[in-house]
Amino acid sequence: MTSARVSRHARIRAIAAAATVCALSAGPLAPRAGAADTPPYTETYRPRFHYTPQQNWMNDPNGLVYYQGEYHLFYQYNPNGNSWGDMSWGHAVSTDLVHWKELPLALSHDDREMVFSGSAVVDKDNTTGFGTPENPPMVAVYTSLDKRTGTQAQSLAYSTDRGRTWTRYQGNPVIDIGSKDFRDPKVQWYAPTRSWLMTVSLSAEHKVRFYSSRNLKDWDLLSEFGPAGATGGVWECPDLFPLAVDGDPKKIKWVLVVNINPGGITGGSGAQYFVGDFDGEKFTADDKGAYTPPAGTVVQDFEGTGFDTWTTTGTAFGAAPATGALDGQGAVTGYDGKGLANSFHGGDPATGTLTSGAFTVDSPYLNFKVGGGKHPHQDGTVPERGAPPEGTVLADFEGGTYGGWTTTGEAFGTAPATGTLPDQQEVTGWLGGGLVNSYRGGDSTTGTLTSPEFTLDKDYVDFLVGGGNHPASSDHPTAMELLVDGQVVRSATGSDTEALDWASWDVRDLAGKKARIRIVDDNTGGWGHLNVDHVVLSDTRARPVSRETSVNLLVDGEVVRSATGSDSESLDWASFDLRPYAGRQARIQIVDHNTGGWGHVLADRFTLAAAPAKSVVERADWADYGKDYYAAVSWENVPGDERYMIGWMNDWEYGGSVPTSPWRGAQSVPRRMALRTVDGRLRLTSEPVTGLTSLRQGPAATASGVTVTSTSQPLIGPKAQGSALDIEATFSLLDADRFGLRVRTGAGGEETVVGYDTTTQELYVDRTRSGATDFSSAFPGIQKAPLKAENGKVRLRILVDWSSVEVFGGSGEAVITDQIFPHPDSQGVRVFAENGSVKLDRARVWHLGSYRD
Repeated sequence: MTSARVSRHARIRAIAAAATVCALSAGPLAPRAGAADTPPYTETYRPRFHYTPQQNWMNDPNGLVYYQGEYHLFYQYNPNGNSWGDMSWGHAVSTDLVHWKELPLALSHDDREMVFSGSAVVDKDNTTGFGTPENPPMVAVYTSLDKRTGTQAQSLAYSTDRGRTWTRYQGNPVIDIGSKDFRDPKVQWYAPTRSWLMTVSLSAEHKVRFYSSRNLKDWDLLSEFGPAGATGGVWECPDLFPLAVDGDPKKIKWVLVVNINPGGITGGSGAQYFVGDFDGEKFTADDKGAYTPPAGTVVQDFEGTGFDTWTTTGTAFGAAPATGALDGQGAVTGYDGKGLANSFHGGDPATGTLTSGAFTVDSPYLNFKVGGGKHPHQDGTVPERGAPPEGTVLADFEGGTYGGWTTTGEAFGTAPATGTLPDQQEVTGWLGGGLVNSYRGGDSTTGTLTSPEFTLDKDYVDFLVGGGNHPASSDHPTAMELLVDGQVVRSATGSDTEALDWASWDVRDLAGKKARIRIVDDNTGGWGHLNVDHVVLSDTRARPVSRETSVNLLVDGEVVRSATGSDSESLDWASFDLRPYAGRQARIQIVDHNTGGWGHVLADRFTLAAAPAKSVVERADWADYGKDYYAAVSWENVPGDERYMIGWMNDWEYGGSVPTSPWRGAQSVPRRMALRTVDGRLRLTSEPVTGLTSLRQGPAATASGVTVTSTSQPLIGPKAQGSALDIEATFSLLDADRFGLRVRTGAGGEETVVGYDTTTQELYVDRTRSGATDFSSAFPGIQKAPLKAENGKVRLRILVDWSSVEVFGGSGEAVITDQIFPHPDSQGVRVFAENGSVKLDRARVWHLGSYRD
């Protein structure tokens, strides 16, 4: 995943950017982690048993190899800061994959190159000549980024002192194809041909290449694999390894892991895998056969000469279905028959809606095909920006002065701006002749702008905001803050656009209190500025303008289900669960409110069916179904040919904005991988390494034979409460729709829900109320993984840490890894059942110590 940082700098600078105009906190911000006087490893959110560096940024695991009793964990590391940059290899070692010791920097960036992801091997036969037969070298094979050209090539470094010091090979690079998207080599010894095998990514082409070498220096191209499976983002950090099927050493299959970003199962970063065969030159994935969606009743296929009973507004959809691509549009694929709904009439600037007649919901699912722009529906938006809310205007920044507002620094100047500043993109959306614009001097300047004190005597604070997406919880925010008693109680940020749009704070719970507004620009990087205008106290909530390109289901005029495209002209299957709306009147509405890039939507083949259709992404295989498991790779040279894997416990949608300091980034627990036949097909399964049990403290708190009916109750009591827990639970299905455990529960309703939905046969994690979530609109949500009960029972293993949950369902075929940022006092554990009963056969809860102990 390393070089995506180069080819998409803007994405990394604004890693938390999403389709919303601003990220709003619903209440007081959680304590910021890592105060200056906090001792190391005791900071808020610091994991207990997940590896983190003492300080600075960490992402992809690299160079995983076992040598002379040590498991080596190298990783992408910035030695100079808490955000991505100056990529180098950090280093830690362990004797048991549980207790880790951080070592000095291994491979450092320099004036010419950054050291991107790769692997390490033990050259036991000294094929490189870098060591001796008595002291074979450890060799790192990494992607070298040329800082001058942006070219990515594969290079070598070697160590003859167990990885403590490293020497770059003078003949670097060893493979250079002149590409800026050629990265993340995984190298292993392939015994049948007595040669080295490299698996490396052509990331933008969604391909993996295989190379062979006798000496790690001279490489021959063997073959390519891909595109295949999910291709909605770049392919990175590939890994290829053999595994015994169901533990039978005589039956071997190969697993190819391809990490993808974005376009994973949760929309962001993800770890996809393929099962197949490798013959020494070529990987061939097992054929899954063609996909046939569930049969049903087609309610609209756009095959007629008009839209029939469907009605249009605007111009985007034209007067009749399209028959493919329109003027100026790329090739459109994936639709059925001859016609489809296509809102590219007039190009991306055109807008409009296409709405079905009303129908009675009498089927479980609505399946359809969707494509076009990735601009999701957002509740609370309106099609067009209306007049400013009525109320008390606190500041409109007219008249050429800031009035009673005070400034620090240089970013805001001495008076409001009158529009776009030098070298800035065009600023739009403000009112009148003045606005706050902290781009004075460019992004490199910083400062604050603070209002006089005022009384919160109305229900809302409404304002226009634009500029950079750097929330108040980040180290260097560009944020609008509401202060009460000197504390930040509300905040908002931009969305990496110069267009201002309405945002609103609900302050009814603060009625009568004295407050100030502080506008902060503490960011000197890309989008390191903020635009603000027309701050008003009002009894009306301001509503931002919709930018969606989506297919929506409306019930009683409200959007209850929504799907969007993936920035692709290829349509794919999507599905709405209609069961909660049985017997009610509904409409389908296809919406294009977006005038920018990918500002159009495609739709076809609306079908009422008894089962949901699955998209390409849903049909792909995933090593983990959570938001926070990426760049997953495995250790080489492990005793007993075991296969252990670890992943970066983060997501590029918000990885640079998670509220941790002085470190940012954690690794998952290492996992033992296996291939098992589950429900008639091969699945890659995982379980925590057995050594993790060494961190268990004292006897387990236990419960058994507990029937729970439509309620939530403490699991065991105080003995089961905590911030670092290992939980094993087995449930017997009765008639509950949903059941499971709520962990890290606390005041204010904080909770992370680990549940099982019997109606969909899915394991899920709901972190919408898990604590601090306001740093990115992409963070709160529910992650789901398919899981069938076995003999009427559901087994769960839940690892709870200070800032994460890892859930292993069944035999490890359903895994969900999610970060969470709860208040330190939220330590409760509760068992629940919804709409019926479930029996908790047995639960055991252990407190876990630290890997540093």
